[in-house]
Amino acid sequence: MNSDFIQKLEKSTAHRPSRESLSNEVCENPELLHDLMFVFFTIKDKSHHKACWVSELVYERKIDWLSPYLDVFCKTLSSYSHDGALRSVSKICLFSASHHLKKLKSGEVFLTDNQLELMIESCFDWLITDQKVATKAYAMRALYSFGKVKDWVYPELKVILQQDYPNHSAAYKLASKEILTKLK
Repeated sequence: MNSDFIQKLEKSTAHRPSRESLSNEVCENPELLHDLMFVFFTIKDKSHHKACWVSELVYERKIDWLSPYLDVFCKTLSSYSHDGALRSVSKICLFSASHHLKKLKSGEVFLTDNQLELMIESCFDWLITDQKVATKAYAMRALYSFGKVKDWVYPELKVILQQDYPNHSAAYKLASKEILTKLK
């Protein structure tokens, strides 16, 4: 384990430059990904949410790097509760959904059926439970993408978004309206 990197991670903040600096370091030194993911998956670690923030930026650029961690990632999705971690994890699900669709077009797969089901389940859970708007927005966008390969997703998503629309903030309404328009 690279103790210098872990110390930087522990001292990092939510500010974009702090997160970008660490994500750049990982992208330039791929061997650090293992250390980052160790903290990411150690939910009891007080810095796990910071690892999620940094991972979000790494996977935004290098989503294929998630491949060796996909099984563990999908199995731990339901364990996250920190708002910052959930926001990042839901965004990583969105990146994964988009990448999976892209890979399917070339005859490849990024997610196994089991991984796909676990991500869909978690996204629906985030959508129907008390989460921050950003987590819900990323979850609904990921579900929209997943619905292109799993036909049962759209009817469920539509019902939830229509039911919840009047009970949420303007930001939620904007995101759900965007998805509902696409579902018509």
